[in-house]
Amino acid sequence: MRCGVVVFPGSNCDHDAYHVLKHVVGTPVEYIWHKATSLHRFDLIILPGGFSYGDYLRAGAVARFAPVMPEIIRYAERGGRLLGICNGFQILLEAGLLPGALIANHHLRFRCQDIYLRVANSRTPFTRAYQNGQVLKMPIAHYSGNYYADAETLRRLQEENLIAFQYCDRQGEVSASANPNGSQLNIAGIFNAQKNILGMMPHPERAAEKILGSEDGLGIFKSLVGYA
Repeated sequence: MRCGVVVFPGSNCDHDAYHVLKHVVGTPVEYIWHKATSLHRFDLIILPGGFSYGDYLRAGAVARFAPVMPEIIRYAERGGRLLGICNGFQILLEAGLLPGALIANHHLRFRCQDIYLRVANSRTPFTRAYQNGQVLKMPIAHYSGNYYADAETLRRLQEENLIAFQYCDRQGEVSASANPNGSQLNIAGIFNAQKNILGMMPHPERAAEKILGSEDGLGIFKSLVGYA
């Protein structure tokens, strides 16, 4: 399995994702510059967290027009597995690869802390190492992580089992008090209809080693490598 991590101007979690894949999981990985135009050799591509292009206009809005993005879209349409983390999730939404939008946190503050999230669908290439309802601990670090969609989109996400993770408390209860940003349905991550794309706000690459305080994010990377 060959993985690629896209590097945009302003990315700051590209090295973290690269480290987890190469040194923790032990799979081949390389960086993909934002001007690249050929992605045929990759089995997994990660859009990492950060502040691509300084988050000018709004988070992910400029990166959506980066030279690499037309090929990213073609790669995804061919069924390639694509993981967007934090700013990467924002870019996926701006590019129309996932439905809905990420708006400012309801309290209008940047949140950087550990949170709990509940696995809502473990029957995908991204989540097969988990169990439905399993509670995971991962960090968040965002200002625009408040997931918003219209009623029809929310209904479809629920009916088609496209919600990947929901914010919850330590016991796994999905509630308003456990929601760090105001996301509708406590959504922390979603899939596309074909389930080859996952976008999520929490950072699994920052929770993949015991020394970091949690290894709960490692399951995503192991799921993908094991599936391949």
